[in-house]
Amino acid sequence: MVAALHTSSLTSLPLLARGKVRDNYAVGDDRILMVASDRLSAFDVIMGEPIPGKGEILTQMALFWFARLGHVCPNHLTGDAPESVVQPGEVAQVRGRTMLVQRLKPIPVEAVVRGYLAGSGWKEYQETQSVCGVKLPPGLKNAGKLPEPIFTPAAKAEMGEHDENITYEQVVKITGPEVAAQIRDLSIRIYSEAANFARTKGMIIADTKFEFGLDGKGRVVLMDEVLTPDSSRYWPIEGYEAAYAKGANPPSFDKQFVRDWLEAVRIGGKPWPKKPPAPKLPQDVIEKTAAKYREALERLRA
Repeated sequence: MVAALHTSSLTSLPLLARGKVRDNYAVGDDRILMVASDRLSAFDVIMGEPIPGKGEILTQMALFWFARLGHVCPNHLTGDAPESVVQPGEVAQVRGRTMLVQRLKPIPVEAVVRGYLAGSGWKEYQETQSVCGVKLPPGLKNAGKLPEPIFTPAAKAEMGEHDENITYEQVVKITGPEVAAQIRDLSIRIYSEAANFARTKGMIIADTKFEFGLDGKGRVVLMDEVLTPDSSRYWPIEGYEAAYAKGANPPSFDKQFVRDWLEAVRIGGKPWPKKPPAPKLPQDVIEKTAAKYREALERLRA
């Protein structure tokens, strides 16, 4: 088994930033090498233990979806081999887990689309019968399918902070009306096409988030990751109905397994406060999480 990569250490390229999962390096002034580590974040806190193989799985899933959805929206891939821009001794760190992408001007909005009511959307619905200003019908249950997918954006937070749900009107103020409409309409179309395909593979995509940037011509371009288990809530169809009937969270292929464990863990008799330091993940949680990620990719490719 290839050793897990918690943090990359390329010396041949300037480091731009380390995110929760990705380490970004500058390649000239017009490209970025995005290295997907095996780090895992939950509740916006990075866990100390990596999930072996996770970075490769995230990258392969993103590449799968970029290829499948290229007709809907341009994306940031350059088509160049990531191995071509690092020193020979660094190839092992980048092989299979990196994307060489265009350098764009990021749009500071998380473009979230929900097809089902779950997570923070469910909590907000219980309080206001709406999500991000979108009014919803009464009587919906946890994990319930929405009448149609809805755009529920969030403002991107600083590292370690929680993204904040915002209304579409706030997106218009941030980006202007034309760009706001583009990212809303593109997000819903991408989600709908992906969700329909995933169902043929035995999976429900309950919700997802996209990121967009502007290229030198001012065009909206899909960037970062797309439809991975880190950015999306994947549920197996076969476990959905039973969970929904009980009002429970369906089993998932994403990091919900880790989130559930963290919600239940006690430190000194008290719940973990969802702030660093993170509790140490048990080996069985690490292995089961890695297996969930692998199964999602295997189902898509089947």
